[in-house]
Amino acid sequence: MESTILHSFLTELRRGSLTLIVLGALFEPHYGYDLLEILKEKGVTIEANTLYPLLRRLEKQGLLESTWDTTETRPRKYYQINETGENVFKELFVESEKLQNSIKRIQQGTK
Repeated sequence: MESTILHSFLTELRRGSLTLIVLGALFEPHYGYDLLEILKEKGVTIEANTLYPLLRRLEKQGLLESTWDTTETRPRKYYQINETGENVFKELFVESEKLQNSIKRIQQGTK
């Protein structure tokens, strides 16, 4: 029971964090697999079946732009944050820091 509840909370926490992470990683254009590798190097584990729908959703929401590179034998879709996405990212980042600082203050009060 407890592990089910914890798993549910962790999934919820991760979902919001991944949006912030992906937006922050796309200030330069990257295609999906490249982005998976970059995030992995930074210690962020995300499955392809999570990343690709997230990229499509963020693009549909108007936060990312995409272009196709067809110069290689295998076409690749590159994603990059746009101005709207940058503004959303900055606001999310500020709110994330506020939440983290609040959590730290609460933890310090309980020790």
